[in-house]
Amino acid sequence: MEEYVLHKKMEAILSRVQKPARYVGGEWGSVMKDKKNVDLRFAFCFPDTYEVAMSHLGSRILYGLLNDQKGIWCERVCAPWIDMEAEMREAGLPLYGLESGDPLSDFDIIAFTLQYELSFSNILNMLDLGGIPVLAKDRTELKHIVACGGPCAYNPEPLADFVDLFMIGDGEEIMLEFTDLYRKAKREGWSKQEFLIAAAQIEGMYVPSLYEVKYHEDGTIESVTPTHGAPALVQKRIVKDLDTMYYPESFVVPSTDIVFDRAMIELFRGCPRGCRFCQAGHTYRPLRTKSKEVLLKQAQAVLKNSGYEEISLSSLSTSDYGELSGLTECMLDYCEPRHISLSLPSLRADSFSAELMERVQKTRKSGLTFACEAGTQRLRDVINKNIREEDVLHACEIAFQGGWNNVKLYFMMGLPTETYEDLDGISDICKKVAYCWRENTPNRARGVRITASASCFVPKPQTPFQWDAQDTLEQFREKQAHLKVVMKTKNVTYNWHDAETSVLEGVIARGDRRQGKAILLAWQRGCKMDGWDQCFDFDKWMQAFRDCGLDPEFYASRQRPMDEVFPWDHIGCGTRKEHLKREWERSREAAITPDCMHQCAGCGASALLKGGKCHV
Repeated sequence: MEEYVLHKKMEAILSRVQKPARYVGGEWGSVMKDKKNVDLRFAFCFPDTYEVAMSHLGSRILYGLLNDQKGIWCERVCAPWIDMEAEMREAGLPLYGLESGDPLSDFDIIAFTLQYELSFSNILNMLDLGGIPVLAKDRTELKHIVACGGPCAYNPEPLADFVDLFMIGDGEEIMLEFTDLYRKAKREGWSKQEFLIAAAQIEGMYVPSLYEVKYHEDGTIESVTPTHGAPALVQKRIVKDLDTMYYPESFVVPSTDIVFDRAMIELFRGCPRGCRFCQAGHTYRPLRTKSKEVLLKQAQAVLKNSGYEEISLSSLSTSDYGELSGLTECMLDYCEPRHISLSLPSLRADSFSAELMERVQKTRKSGLTFACEAGTQRLRDVINKNIREEDVLHACEIAFQGGWNNVKLYFMMGLPTETYEDLDGISDICKKVAYCWRENTPNRARGVRITASASCFVPKPQTPFQWDAQDTLEQFREKQAHLKVVMKTKNVTYNWHDAETSVLEGVIARGDRRQGKAILLAWQRGCKMDGWDQCFDFDKWMQAFRDCGLDPEFYASRQRPMDEVFPWDHIGCGTRKEHLKREWERSREAAITPDCMHQCAGCGASALLKGGKCHV
């Protein structure tokens, strides 16, 4: 009778909200299990909307991995949009798993993936909506263990008050050890504290409650001391051999439009380039590749079982895959007869070729995107972005001659050592690209669309720029206003990123565990879905920090001394701090460090591999 009442309530709600297909489950490829045969219920939570969650490859991999295990049922849980949340709270309906419809409180482990700092408030909101206490200290039983992983886990401290443990590194490598330990603890009746102490002994597992932090009078960290036998350094876990790594043969196929509605295969992990601003480029090291044969097998299986009509070859820098030419040829042999589009994102301007362009346009001709990052060669050398202006123009020349008329150029503002001359360089490159089109297009009647986007730079932990001050909100706005004035070239559209969200991202990205009280207060005052413009309230966040006695500028717009102890220094990403210091010093000389394919920079990440050599 209770299930019938819940069903009728949900039915009434769905008729009143946007995109009800987000909330009903039942998609092709979703996994249903008999609860009588399950001893671990795992909620894989994505702290954003269904459309964003279903576009994330890592979530798809771990969903398949967990459900391949006997006795484990992994279900998906997404953050409801504000209209759905309001209806659920009004009706007294808790947040639930998409597969079973059971409330979040029925699950043993509640795991979140941390892709973006501005999703942190959604974690609290989802726990509360699911009937789970948001503070870790209030969850005293073994049930309802809250775990997190993903890119933002490389500085887990702002969430230390809310999360029981963090998985650092590749989820496929650590997940089954974690779930096996939990199942043992559940069978043997361990306490939560006993489980957490044992979990801390799993390599790559960080339990924040087992570490004591002391601060200097100026607010910087004096020391981080492990207790109960926890390791002094939690080193990340990596999958060493991607060819033998688990990869699903099918994906859950969404029943509504999502952000990236296509099949995906992962060419490699890591990036050989060493851009100094890029957190992923440093935390995903060392470089590990999949063989062409394995990629073809995985691609065919996913396409056959899911019915997708587009597949993307995914990685941080797709064009650096050594067998890309042969792989695309074989992929097109399979895709063309079946009318499947092949997508190659993350192409670099210095690797773009007429041959590659010709292969891509066999199935579709979409717009091309090149990440220039900075407007002058000096600043590109500072950030170690090893492309030249002539590389960009040569790539555009090839594209325009081949019939392309839609090019997107990505830049950043607020990079270390940036001047207004560097900003003017953004306009200069756009003018030259427009001129390149006029000189190389066979059919000017179609016109050209050049889009230049300038995001606000956020210094991230575990990068060479982790010591640098972020631009203030006023500085970002001044630079955006300057670009609006100089970006006057016909056929060039200038887009800019909201500076307020970037400033808050910068505050939290390098935060310590004292920020937990500010995050809690901001959420209690209504902050959620902060990555969405219509929900974001910058003033409310800043007031929450001030009311908790914290200065946002201390975290964002402060230049750090080179000997400062960081909140994340006890979290190892494989890249040594000594290497990051060396790269910071080279940035001030505008000195280029060659990519890993040509010369080892001695970052230290290769030590995580058997034999100590990267796969290049």
